[in-house]
Amino acid sequence: KLKHMSSYVAAIDLGTTKVVTLVGEKTDSGYRIVAFRETPSKGVLRGEVVNIQNVLDSLTPTIEEIKKEESIEINEVYVGIAGQNIKCVSARLSRNRGKADNLISDEEINDMMKEMANSRVNAGEKILHVIPQSFNVDDHMGVDTARGMTGTRIEGDYKLFIGKINSVEHSKLVINRAGLRLRELILEPVASAKAVLTEDEMELGVAMIDIGGGTTDLLIYKNNIIRHTAVIPFGGNSITEDLRQGCGVSLRNAEQMKIQYGSCYSEYAPENKTVIIPGIGGRESREVSFKVIAGIIEARVEEIIEAVMYEIENSGYMDKLGAGIVITGGGSQLTNLRQFIKFKTGYDARIASPVNNISYDTPQEICRPGSSTAFGLIMLGIESETTRVEESPSCTTLFPEAEIASRPEQTATYTVIKDKPKRSRNILGSFPSIIGSIFDNTNNEA
Repeated sequence: KLKHMSSYVAAIDLGTTKVVTLVGEKTDSGYRIVAFRETPSKGVLRGEVVNIQNVLDSLTPTIEEIKKEESIEINEVYVGIAGQNIKCVSARLSRNRGKADNLISDEEINDMMKEMANSRVNAGEKILHVIPQSFNVDDHMGVDTARGMTGTRIEGDYKLFIGKINSVEHSKLVINRAGLRLRELILEPVASAKAVLTEDEMELGVAMIDIGGGTTDLLIYKNNIIRHTAVIPFGGNSITEDLRQGCGVSLRNAEQMKIQYGSCYSEYAPENKTVIIPGIGGRESREVSFKVIAGIIEARVEEIIEAVMYEIENSGYMDKLGAGIVITGGGSQLTNLRQFIKFKTGYDARIASPVNNISYDTPQEICRPGSSTAFGLIMLGIESETTRVEESPSCTTLFPEAEIASRPEQTATYTVIKDKPKRSRNILGSFPSIIGSIFDNTNNEA
């Protein structure tokens, strides 16, 4: 007999390298995962669903397997959305208040939020999340919450996370074709952060870097509020591809070299150790030194870090990250990565797996960096099911499927107060001009 989904929440992380499906529940001892499946991903490029049939070929057997082996019927799912085209802009909305003596209510603040969510964006784009940053009420500037104050005028500063409509539609199509109902689309870096960051880190100021197969996601928190996000179109697969070309080996061998012998800090690589690469089709085998492998990996990791530092600098929070950097995602497993990031950025760093509130009987294999996004989706899904009320304005607003579909286009009176700053030379040196075009060129193939 199939178990009913009522107490469970299901989440799917459609990654570039792997598709992770989780079913979980909240127990007294924490979040408990009752079903966990991971399968190689096909049809996802740099975090975006490109070929719907290929993704279905990866996903459908997994859903069937959970149904058969765990006796759990999955009907609705929370899904992560990512991709190289997600960007973050700052915007401001002002309102004059008719009755200055009335206390500012949650309803008034939520109305402003909804108006921001309906702001006009470029053709082909859609607002995924609206995150209030601070409010100005008459002469009181920069307050975290305006609720309960009085005044004749209220201004809200917001961060808008914007993605491609195509990307959203493709993710929805995959889920619907798999016979499931999409409960909510959640920004993947937000999910990863939920799984790995501590309360103290989010308050002190922290940059979370999630190194996936196709992309590297950045999310900055300060005073428990999300301040910035960015997606860099390189990840673990770029490193593997560099090794494949640099050493003239197959993709499978390159991946194996990266995992078994690779380090991203060539200075630490042993001088005298080599890997023997078998010759293809009767050719002679070759030797490649650990130093050479580490040098190739280091060059790409350095490029990723420079892109991340560029984004941190532009966010305006470069000197406000008291808790430094937290690294997660499958790509964070590289040998010596923590030391290298610390050396390159000057920030303290730690590698993080989902450990927040995990129940004792959850399978150990989930407690690793590659499962952070999927585990965070479960946590946010369970929270969302529990509240299902208007979320407090200091939280991310997650637009449920129905709202995404039916949200009317309308123009709000808001001004973008900070667009992407010009590229600063000092941090990037000779970094190619890809950063500027990451978000503009939808066909960007790096």
